[in-house]
Amino acid sequence: MPIYFPTLTSIDIAETRRYAGLAKKPDFQTTMLEAICFEAQLLATPRASWSIYPYDSCRGLILSQPKLELTGKSIKKHLTAAVDIAVLSVTVGEKIEQTVTDYFGQGRYTEALLLDAAATTAVEMAADQINSIIVQEAQKNGLTAISRFSPGYDDWNITVQPTILQLSQGETIGITTTSSCMLIPRKSITAVIGLLPTDVKPNPPEHNNHNCQSCSQDDCSFRKESIND
Repeated sequence: MPIYFPTLTSIDIAETRRYAGLAKKPDFQTTMLEAICFEAQLLATPRASWSIYPYDSCRGLILSQPKLELTGKSIKKHLTAAVDIAVLSVTVGEKIEQTVTDYFGQGRYTEALLLDAAATTAVEMAADQINSIIVQEAQKNGLTAISRFSPGYDDWNITVQPTILQLSQGETIGITTTSSCMLIPRKSITAVIGLLPTDVKPNPPEHNNHNCQSCSQDDCSFRKESIND
């Protein structure tokens, strides 16, 4: 089980602006966003863990110990061609989350909201780094990695979250789950990545990107502006 400490040399300001619901407010002061993103960079403590297991696509079964049978049409369809599965957990830690809480308690609402958005950007950037590493490892073994898929996407029930956390050994990097299967710290991610032979086309292609184009929530405030143009 590899443990990795992603390096965040900066926090994407454009993504932070989007997560803060400011994508259509270009007049909002950039200097404040820059300061908040720098603060998020200092507060974040990115950590990640992952494990790779064989996968039986015919039965939708991750061959871990214990085995995990996947439920939900979307996740099984996404992993149709996979022969192995990478199961991962990523977090940016509790300090940034506590600072957000402190800011709210002090009535510093704008800073709190912006820092929360920057923390979301940070954990996504950390997850992207792990994605890249898994892609490289897969290539060494003649496999191709497809996009990550998290509990709660489409019809994959979020109740699988504790099991995914266990399989990725996310507890070793400080992640736990609540009784409602939410992750603690909140700015954490669990996901699976399908690994398939390089000569096999991912199936179905429309599930290769779990982004704004493939999301049915047209009125989402986080939706990327290019989708609405």
